[in-house]
This record gives sequence, C-alpha cells and structure tokens, in this order.
Amino acid sequence: MRLVFAGTPDAAVPSLRTLAASAHDLVAVVTRRDAPIGRKRVLTPSAVARDAADLSLPVVKTDRLDAAATASLAELTPDLGVIVAYGGLVREPLLSAPTHGWINLHFSLLPRWRGAAPVQRALLAGDRRTGASVFQLVAELDAGDVFAEEVYDIPPDSTSGDVLEALSAQGAKLLLSVVDGIAAGTATAVPQTGEPTYAPKLSAEDGLVAWDDPSERVLARIHGATPEPGAHTTVDGARVKILAARAAATDAAPEDGAEDEPLTPGEVRVRGASVLIGTGTRPVVVDVVQPAGKGAMGAADWRRGLRGAAVVGS
Repeated sequence: MRLVFAGTPDAAVPSLRTLAASAHDLVAVVTRRDAPIGRKRVLTPSAVARDAADLSLPVVKTDRLDAAATASLAELTPDLGVIVAYGGLVREPLLSAPTHGWINLHFSLLPRWRGAAPVQRALLAGDRRTGASVFQLVAELDAGDVFAEEVYDIPPDSTSGDVLEALSAQGAKLLLSVVDGIAAGTATAVPQTGEPTYAPKLSAEDGLVAWDDPSERVLARIHGATPEPGAHTTVDGARVKILAARAAATDAAPEDGAEDEPLTPGEVRVRGASVLIGTGTRPVVVDVVQPAGKGAMGAADWRRGLRGAAVVGS
C-alpha cells in the first residue's frame, strides 16, 4: 500500500523504520517543524525528521495538518495514513483522504489512558501493566475501534522513558502486522470496552515529589515523571532533579540501602554506599540526582557536598 506516516519523537522512530523496511511504499513522512533545543535554543529537527532524511524519504514539516498540508498529502493518493506520536490532530477532510483512513499506534491498552501521556500517567497511577494498541483514528480522542493490542508487564523501578522505549519497539511490530492485515483485507477492528481514563500532558508540577506520601506513591511519581517533565524536589529553596530512585531493601546489609531506623519525611541520610530519603512510610533509595545548574551526579557525592543535616522539600 501507499502509506503516509506522521510522527515526531524518538518513540515513533522504530515504527518509521519498520514500515520503511516493509513491502509498503512510504510516500511521505509528516513531522513537526524544527524546534529550539537546549540553552542556546538551536533549531533542531525532530527524531523522525532525522531518520526520514537518513532513509531518503520525502518529509513534510508542519505543526498543523491544515488545508495546505491536507491538499499536499491528498495529492499523493495514499491508501492508508499511519500516526505515531505526531503531536497534532488529524481532522476532516484529511481524516478520510486515504482509502483506508488513518490508524494510530497508542502506548496503552485502550480505553485506559487516552491522551498525550499514556505511559507517564500509567506509572504515576501505579499501574503494573500497560501495553500498545493499534486503532482506527476517528474524530473523538483515541476512541476508534481497536485492530490489535499487546500487553506489557512493567518491570520494577522502570521509568516512563524505559517503558516507552520498550513499547515503541514492541508496538512497531504490532503496527506492521495491522498494516499488512489491512492490505490483505483480513484486518478487523472491535469497539473499545470499559470506562475510559485520560492522560493529559504532564506539567512541571506533576514532577514535584511530596515526601510525606507513602513510599509507593513517591516512587510512582519519580518513575512516571522521568525523564520528562523531570521528578524534582528542593533543598534550601534550590531545585534538585531526581534521576534514579528505587525501593529500599528490608533484608539487606546497610550498605545495600537497607532500613535500620525510621527517617522522617524528606530526611536525607547516607548509609554505606546508598542515600536514603524518608517518606510517609518506608524510605526510598536515591541513586542519581542533578542539582540546579550542574550535571548528573551520584546521590552520595551530592549529599556529601551539603552542609549539616539535609532535608529535601525545604
């Protein structure tokens, strides 16, 4: 089939590569415009734009699938549109322009976590299982009939970045199987069942750790907000990002981060090679942090650089 692919971030690249290597014809790759990145705000092409260029595929850069974009894509007479984390809405008449419409690879088991941040919201909620779904794109948000889905059990201490990386690879294979099925006329989609939940994009405040929460909720927030928008706390009013954290062991030696006496919420203590921070229940082990204006560092080195007793969230 003649395919139009729309995607922007790293999570869309495995699907792009998988489709490019298939028997189908990628007639256009749609991605968002180059964006200013880093402190110097250098205009940088998206991950999909870079890979499409490497694959010598035609690229359309647009932040909105407006009338002009619709006209240029319709002229290509695509059989199917495929979208993976593009970051914009597909509306009529573009929605109906391809012969088979558009399909969407979404990183959740629909109808749970419809929206822009399904993996992050799943981890924030403490879900232990998620997955990938391929569905028919319709005007309503992530509400179309589902062609296929695949379950993914979330490993302990995984961040949203870890889970998204795994799902993007797993989902690319699932996506191709659906594209092949549509081409062969064998693909069937079924309506979503169950009560929808929604996954709006996270704000910076969603990464702020509340140390008086139970340890499970503290870790869920840290893992869900990593790498974006970033889990963070404060020490003497200065922001510190928490890049890696895990549950404290209950049956290990102190140097392995074991609990040996209670810590008050936010209290920081070095035990052996580990840094523990108190929560509303058990402490958690923090392994890597990034103080404001500095690079990532081991939590033990960071703690040694603080004067006197340390309490985070202050």
